[in-house]
Amino acid sequence: MDKSSRPLVTKVSRARRALARVGATPLLFASLLMACAALELISSAPASAQPAADLELVIAVDVSLSMDLDEQRLQRDGYVAAFRDTEMHKAITSGGHGRLAVTYVEWAGPASQSVVIPWTLIDGPNGALAFADKLEAAPISRARLTSISSALKFSQELFASSGVKGIRRVVDVSGDGPNNSGRPVVPARDELVAAGIVINGLPIVLHAAVSMAFDIPDLDAYYGACVIGGPGAFMVPVRELKEFASAIRRKLLLEISGHHPPVRLVPTQASSPVDYDCLVGEKRWQWYFDRIPN
Repeated sequence: MDKSSRPLVTKVSRARRALARVGATPLLFASLLMACAALELISSAPASAQPAADLELVIAVDVSLSMDLDEQRLQRDGYVAAFRDTEMHKAITSGGHGRLAVTYVEWAGPASQSVVIPWTLIDGPNGALAFADKLEAAPISRARLTSISSALKFSQELFASSGVKGIRRVVDVSGDGPNNSGRPVVPARDELVAAGIVINGLPIVLHAAVSMAFDIPDLDAYYGACVIGGPGAFMVPVRELKEFASAIRRKLLLEISGHHPPVRLVPTQASSPVDYDCLVGEKRWQWYFDRIPN
């Protein structure tokens, strides 16, 4: 006999003897037996079973010093506006479970990741509006360096504490430059994809020309080849300041709905060169430091 069934058998035997002493009918005994079994199943079920959700979403936002204050403010305002948008509310509630869990993270260098808004379960307009209000009120941090790889690793570890069992798990990562510190980005990306996590990108390509030693003119191609990954992964580039709000809204709507974007509108991983040098950011940093006088 399986050990886990022994307590229930013992209880049933005791109940049988007690009912026999008072002359209970077989029908009464059968009813009490079913009730006992049901109570046993309830008591043995996990006390902290996670609720189901359509999506677990980590919004990972670049706050490195290469972004100026106006850009950071526009980026934050774009996410606030998106969670106040009625189409977003419809998308959230139109899934099979009608809810998602989301957390908002800011990142920069290898040791610079912080949770701005912790995991929040949103199941309608009120929850989305409350999330937007908290995000609007939170200060924006700034830090040195750009470690996309560390941001991805940090985001991956957050899923263990989401509090839900999502059908899909997505990291929405934004940034205005390539990985230039910490471990290389490709192995980090591959680890998340192997764990069933999709990485989508919001490359911020605002500098028409390379204005700093660490900028690259084709950041969207870099994100496509080196950062995004997983089934249906996509990116929505931001090329002008006025595009922040619309790009963020479009990207979140696609992520929440689970729809794959048309290639002609949103470049996807398949459109990026397969031989792209994903260490371009690290090499630019090395080039810069090699020229600093000793």
